[in-house]
Amino acid sequence: MRYINNRAHFTIAEIQREFNISRATAIRDINEIQTMGFPLTTELGRGGGYHVLQNHYLPAARFTPDELKAIFISFIASKNSQLPYLQNRRSITEKLIGIASQTQQDELIELNHILLFENTNPANPNLLELDDAAPAELNQLISLAVRDKHLRVTFEESLGWPQLLDVYLLHIFNSNAQWLVEVYDFDTDEFRYLPVVMLRDSAISEQEMKWTEQEILSKKRHRARESNLVVKLDATGIQRFKRMHPPGITLSFTGMFQSSGIFNVQLDVTHVEMLAYYADWLLFLGKGVVFDRIPDELRMILEERLVNLKFT
Repeated sequence: MRYINNRAHFTIAEIQREFNISRATAIRDINEIQTMGFPLTTELGRGGGYHVLQNHYLPAARFTPDELKAIFISFIASKNSQLPYLQNRRSITEKLIGIASQTQQDELIELNHILLFENTNPANPNLLELDDAAPAELNQLISLAVRDKHLRVTFEESLGWPQLLDVYLLHIFNSNAQWLVEVYDFDTDEFRYLPVVMLRDSAISEQEMKWTEQEILSKKRHRARESNLVVKLDATGIQRFKRMHPPGITLSFTGMFQSSGIFNVQLDVTHVEMLAYYADWLLFLGKGVVFDRIPDELRMILEERLVNLKFT
């Protein structure tokens, strides 16, 4: 009932796939739900199915004590994470507390005092103090991207020097406490990672796309295969990778239970500071690092680091 209530339209085939049941069972269950008074209408023919009448809803959801704790703990864990739609999150928290019994409220407050996560502030005892505001442009980017990923953004890397970019948005993600957007820049034919705090005036682009989405993704896969740094990690390396990594690197898990992984990067070997940073970071990842591919310039820096460590 909850599955179909969350959809304006559904078919028997969708019910079969979702619940792994036969067509006959799906029809029988839907007939029983209709008999209970659930407001469904049917439409025959190709493209037909069932429609849920508007303004009819299931009774209010009731959470078990453990479900309420699970939701509330996820909110505690996300404090100081610069989440979008923060005002909505605050109101949801207040509603969760509002539907809880007095005993459950006391338990939630106690959980807030007991549980600590890496990004939470133990000095802040206020149950509803969720003041980790995300960059102002983040909500706008999310709202636009769900409609159209071809965007026009103003990027101001240096104060007073704005650039108008025509981009295709691939991902929005949080890395090392910073919100970034991964975009394909049509003008430079490059994949870039732009800090959201440096973006403003985002809007759906009025220009014609030079490449289709599939062509852009194909470009990305092709350049990934050409990466000059390909690194395999063990479980220790994965945990350290999660704690700190350069923006834009995606880790692919290759073993069960996230026991091993691999990532690839295209490094600019003429960028001395970047090579030095990667050398220090790769040493931080631990002894389980295995290089499938590494540029000679980076290898030389790593060897120098190791020699210096031995003689220190």
